[in-house]
Amino acid sequence: MEEDWLDTIKWDNQGLVPAIAQETDSGKVLMLAWMNRESLALTQETGHAVYWSRSRNRLWRKGEDSGHRQIVHAIRVDCDADVVLLKVEQKGGIACHTGRHNCFFRELRAGEWVRIAPVLKDPKSIYTLYT
Repeated sequence: MEEDWLDTIKWDNQGLVPAIAQETDSGKVLMLAWMNRESLALTQETGHAVYWSRSRNRLWRKGEDSGHRQIVHAIRVDCDADVVLLKVEQKGGIACHTGRHNCFFRELRAGEWVRIAPVLKDPKSIYTLYT
């Protein structure tokens, strides 16, 4: 009997695995989130990124509030099978809840965190959660 592809993932003690979303065209890392078995299976099944929200303790369909969905072009796993990489097309050009293109907008310079990417859209105008 063939092993289920989900069984090859090394889930942590909470049943989660870190997942990196990387933009297909630019190669930019957009964000890191967490996935459980169900969210990874749904991502593969639907072709849209579904994560596990640790703060909400529920499935999080990327873009469910903002409309900024991630269309998944490939699902990869690292050599140890303990990190997932999603190659995605980011709809709306905004992946971060701060209204930026990606979540990695601060860079350490001379011992201080400097914002290196602009806010593309005010989060209050994006998320129903803020209105």
